[in-house]
Amino acid sequence: MLVKRAGNGKDAGAFCPRKAEAAMKLFQCQCCGQVLHFENTVCLRCGRTIGYLPETAEMIAVEAEGAAWYRAQPQGGAEGPGRWRFCRNWELSACNWLIPHENAGADFCPACAHNRTVPDLSAPENHARWQKIEAAKRRLIYTLRALALPLPLPGTGHPEPLVFDFLADDPGRAERVLTGHADGVVTISLTEADDAVREKMRADMGEAYRTLLGHFRHEIGHYYWDLLVSGHDRLAQFRGLFGDETADYSAALQRHYTEGPPPGWQADHVSSYATMHPWEDWAETWAHYLHMVDTLETAAALGMKIDPGIDDEGELTTEVDFDPYRVRRMGRLIHAWPPLTVALNTMNRSMGQPDLYPFALTEPVIAKLGFVHEVVRAGRAG
Repeated sequence: MLVKRAGNGKDAGAFCPRKAEAAMKLFQCQCCGQVLHFENTVCLRCGRTIGYLPETAEMIAVEAEGAAWYRAQPQGGAEGPGRWRFCRNWELSACNWLIPHENAGADFCPACAHNRTVPDLSAPENHARWQKIEAAKRRLIYTLRALALPLPLPGTGHPEPLVFDFLADDPGRAERVLTGHADGVVTISLTEADDAVREKMRADMGEAYRTLLGHFRHEIGHYYWDLLVSGHDRLAQFRGLFGDETADYSAALQRHYTEGPPPGWQADHVSSYATMHPWEDWAETWAHYLHMVDTLETAAALGMKIDPGIDDEGELTTEVDFDPYRVRRMGRLIHAWPPLTVALNTMNRSMGQPDLYPFALTEPVIAKLGFVHEVVRAGRAG
């Protein structure tokens, strides 16, 4: 059984299978000062209900008065000019975003309004997995909004609105749901929200990373290729960096899973899967760009000071003190990124864990990331 929600009714076509969790800024309860994380629904110190305001990118403690929620006050009570309602999926413990109360026709927040299909939520396992998927999706939408990229909704008349289908395997059919993108529809298989299953798939496929958030970032890359690259003047530059996307995709897919990546692939590609086809190279590079900007934002929010070199006195001095979503030149991101990843890997090793960031950015990969950066800058809505 499937439950249909907010969408354009288009069917997803052929899929391309697909991967690193990151954080973002930290928030603070305005009533008690407790640090809030993006997924919080309750302040762990003062117990107030927490909601996220997408319009201002802030999390606030709220108090209910009748059918409306208001900004909570430190001394108790609620006041202020804003009145909000929670997204309809809040009632299912699957969203913490707020909607202006006067938007009477809006049941879903700007993230959940992109959903077309969710699984049968009467099955507890489906519900639990869907909640994980929604948490990862909200992080994705946060990033896309921070980058000011277009996010056309179903029903707005846009020729290719962004639509999500979250599907469970049908036990009566041998064919499994594949995560992928086709014609504006991003499909995520519920099995990807099963940590044990996903880790087994990651190991079986020899992947460095495989996470829910990584899947979203990869598949949304395909969506923005259609929106911002295909049919644009920059297509020739794309082909010069990534290759000819008109190459037979099915043949490339079969060759990749039969023969694996070509020897020496690390010199030109960010991952082995990126070698499969130019479209996958683009999507993997796009996902990597989102990994970078979100992780750098987190480092800046935490006030992390990391050295991209050593100063004259041999001290670690450089800090991430810029907004990675608004830098003009890719070089600034590249300058800050390697020392941060070295620090993250070193911390992991101190805990006896494998490297958090098992990648190396070569000059060809950096050039591709630079192209993604320029596409993002050119594609900003408004």
